[in-house]
Amino acid sequence: MDPDVKSKIDQSYQTADEFTKVYYDSVDKKRHQMSRLYLDNGLLVWNGNESSGKENIQKYFLDLPTSIHNVITLDTQPIIDESTTYAPTFIIQVSGSVKFQDNAPKPFQQSFMITAQGDKWKIATDCFRLQDALNLVEKK
Repeated sequence: MDPDVKSKIDQSYQTADEFTKVYYDSVDKKRHQMSRLYLDNGLLVWNGNESSGKENIQKYFLDLPTSIHNVITLDTQPIIDESTTYAPTFIIQVSGSVKFQDNAPKPFQQSFMITAQGDKWKIATDCFRLQDALNLVEKK
């Protein structure tokens, strides 16, 4: 394997692990700070509900019931393309369970595309889906 590609893959795993810890801690305990994790023009699709722009995303999270996330699997890969040579960009795939308020835990899947902005990682796209037929949050 090309040493440069291997280095990018290694960096993506370390970054994904660190980033998801910050992300789920923020969702579960610091929702008022969620907008800091997104690009200005970031996109969230949450169970089919779309929010774009970090201020709208912030409002969306504040309207969700309280939660506790448990990450079970975490996969990542770098986007190795000439269009991202100046800003490392990674795809992160997460699965786990989430408990909303006093409800039973439900399985979820989530995919992120994050990109470097200076020394910070920002979410470009975020797609969350409960893996259960009865979703807790209805489409708005």
